[in-house]
Amino acid sequence: MTDRTTPIALITGGSRGLGRNTALHLARKGCDVALTYHSRKDEAEATVAEIAALGRKAVALRLDTAKTAGFADFTTRLQSALTDLRGEARLDFLVNNAGTGINVPFADTTETQFDDMMAVHLKGVFFLTQGMLPLIRGGGKIVNISSGLARFSLPGYSAYAAMKGGVEVMTRYLAKELGPRGISVNVVAPGAIETDFGGGVVRDVTEVNQYIASQTAMGRVGLPDDIGGAISSLLMGDMTWVTGQRIEVSGGMFL
Repeated sequence: MTDRTTPIALITGGSRGLGRNTALHLARKGCDVALTYHSRKDEAEATVAEIAALGRKAVALRLDTAKTAGFADFTTRLQSALTDLRGEARLDFLVNNAGTGINVPFADTTETQFDDMMAVHLKGVFFLTQGMLPLIRGGGKIVNISSGLARFSLPGYSAYAAMKGGVEVMTRYLAKELGPRGISVNVVAPGAIETDFGGGVVRDVTEVNQYIASQTAMGRVGLPDDIGGAISSLLMGDMTWVTGQRIEVSGGMFL
């Protein structure tokens, strides 16, 4: 049976961190979830089980978002999984979340490191989204994840932030080109969040955590729920007339 009433989201990097948190927030709001993972199948399966415990459907598929050569095969596997899960190969939402980070001074950044950032954060997002367009319903929504580092500058993040800046520009073009289909495309740009991203430095190093809190209007470092809640509200709330926008979720970091 085809389920046309319950929305379904594809979340890249949805097995851990902000992607997992977003998946759980969406499930609580009544959304089914297809999520991707890179290597930690056990974490992906645990997330699927948590979503199922919330009464929603979920499936996890392996995907390396840095390797565009694998996107065609992923699309085929996704279509099959969605048909098995829901009765048709359609998506309502796409969240381009998967990514890695580096902290290397501009002068020391190697071409390999630059290319790695480009592959995951810009090229991968561009061409995966392109491949998903035939699956996204008219009136659907896309959220691309950027970073506060595309607005403010901290030493060591030039390569990472440059790719996020590219994603923000791409988002505006997508919003313009997909508008005739009723598809909205926006950016959510987290500030510093307590996750294992970047080795968990924001979460685990007290001095870093306290410094960021002191530079944030709300007086603390962000938590995963701050981001998952914002993304799920953008996708499943009443913000239907918002597109092409950059929404920073940083608690007012470096205002």
